Amino acid sequence: MFFLKTYFDRVIKYDLVNTFFYQNLLEIPKLEKIILNFGYQKSNFKYLVSGLLALEFISLKRSKITKSKHLNVFLKIKKGNPVGCKIVLKKSTMYFFYLKLITSVFSKSQTSSLQWNLKLVKSISFRLKTPLLFTELENQFQFFKDIPQLDITLLTNSRSRKELVFLLNSIKFYL
Repeated sequence: MFFLKTYFDRVIKYDLVNTFFYQNLLEIPKLEKIILNFGYQKSNFKYLVSGLLALEFISLKRSKITKSKHLNVFLKIKKGNPVGCKIVLKKSTMYFFYLKLITSVFSKSQTSSLQWNLKLVKSISFRLKTPLLFTELENQFQFFKDIPQLDITLLTNSRSRKELVFLLNSIKFYL
């Protein structure tokens, strides 16, 4: 993944410096981390295990169970019960997953299978309706047929929405 990091460091930083005005080199926006998340309505052990394994197959890193922080009477979820699983990718694993996302998933997916959320300045969130677009999960369909939608969040350190859109377009992430 050295070529992707080199592309981020050399080409994209150069484009950003030529486009926007920065007082300090540390102000240049960059991709900081990627968060993958499966959320469940009910805490069923079978679904949680399949979600944990799916995240580990996708990212090659160990995932964690998320617990509810508050009581939710409508969904019948107690405080402290497991409600999903997530993983935070940084550095080389982030670049590896990003390359996999761009090359294999977005090339297969239709625009109708993605839901975008570009409300914040520092991040973009989208949801894959069918996480079976990843070849690792598609090959083991019998185990991962019940997994829910995959939430993916790309976090940056941009200061404005223009910087965020420019950064995403320069890393070949077309909205």
